[in-house]
Amino acid sequence: MYKTNPDLSKNYIRIARKIAMAASIRFSDLDVQQTCKNCNSLLVPGETSRVRIKQKREPHIVTTCLSCGHQKRILLRKKLEDKIN
Repeated sequence: MYKTNPDLSKNYIRIARKIAMAASIRFSDLDVQQTCKNCNSLLVPGETSRVRIKQKREPHIVTTCLSCGHQKRILLRKKLEDKIN
């Protein structure tokens, strides 16, 4: 829906968030990473968002929404299994 009507896709994301909060259902990690928490837009790398990898302090991915400027940081931690072995 994003390609044909971006405003309608924002509305769909907003409605899905409201339904999830009312039913106490969590979005999957992938759904959370693909939507902007601030303006409810779909984050498509290169079109509506900018993705950068930063090395300061601890390695992390910074996704910036190009419509509102909101930044989302995702830490790149090793899995627990990798730390044990």
